[in-house]
Parts: sequence; C-alpha cells; structure tokens
Amino acid sequence: MTRLKDIAKACKSKNAGPFHVTLDIMFDDATLFERVRRTGTIRAELIASLYGVPLDQVQFTEYPPALAWKATIPRRIPSGAIGDTDIYGAQQHAPLLDIDVAI
Repeated sequence: MTRLKDIAKACKSKNAGPFHVTLDIMFDDATLFERVRRTGTIRAELIASLYGVPLDQVQFTEYPPALAWKATIPRRIPSGAIGDTDIYGAQQHAPLLDIDVAI
C-alpha cells in the first residue's frame, strides 16, 4: 500500500463559496494516475466516509485530461461564522493525504 501523499502531485482544498469546500487530488504522471484510477480507491463514497457527509451531498468528478479528481462537500460551519477555524477552507485536505492506494 502506498499513501496518496507520497504519489500525488497535490492534494488541496479551498472554499467553493461560503457553504462548501472543494477538494482536489492531482497527479503529474499519466501512467501513475491511470494506475491509481484503476484501483477504484478514489471515489465519492471514500470522500463521504472521510469527511462524514452523506454520499448524496458529495459532488464528485474524475477528470482524466487533467489527471485529477475533484470533490465538493458542504462545510460543517459556514466560512467566517462563529466557530469556523479555516475561513479559506485551505486546511481541509489533510484526510486525503493518508488514503492508502494499492498500486
């Protein structure tokens, strides 16, 4: 097993408006991207599980021309609201880093 943080070019997050966060997983090697893609590891169900959101609230896109996956999920607390600890949504990618991939 290999952790995603060791093979992906980037795993990042950002606001998608005040009520959602977008998560991006990107590769810079087409062969490696395809190997990971064939495992079926990165999918909407995994994102829902990692972030504790219902599957029907995960907007998930696999985009092979960019060697990437994108998922948009609802924020637990709106950006800038009382209790929000990440106003830009830039620190929400951490759970992606430890995804195990059997390549």
